[in-house]
Amino acid sequence: MATNRTFTMIKPDAVANGHIGAILNDIIAAGFKVVAMKYTHLTEKNAGAFYEVHKERPFYGDLVQFMTSGPIVAAILEKDNAVEEFRKLIGATDPTKAEEGTIRNKYATSIEANAVHGSDSDENAAIEGNFFFSALERH
Repeated sequence: MATNRTFTMIKPDAVANGHIGAILNDIIAAGFKVVAMKYTHLTEKNAGAFYEVHKERPFYGDLVQFMTSGPIVAAILEKDNAVEEFRKLIGATDPTKAEEGTIRNKYATSIEANAVHGSDSDENAAIEGNFFFSALERH
């Protein structure tokens, strides 16, 4: 059964390029409610723990390095069928293959610097949201 919450991060590339406001506007315009949000800078330890599922993959080191290269915005979003709806809104990982008007089509510069993270399942949305936010930080 689909849940009504998902997790996202606006990645260091989109933050550095000044796209926080535009991306948040796109998210809200698509009918999502922000129920938790923070602006933070991941340490190598935090990024490594968050992406531990990819630890054995060849891109893991580069991913951790990229995600610690600047601040990020983490958020929990709410909407009916949130995970699936958000995945549609952000588009394909490769911005050259992302549909017109999606967040990655508009703001990403490469597969690696793809502007936003979006949870790929309800289970991961809960895990990822819990990584960044306590119950007291959700509204």
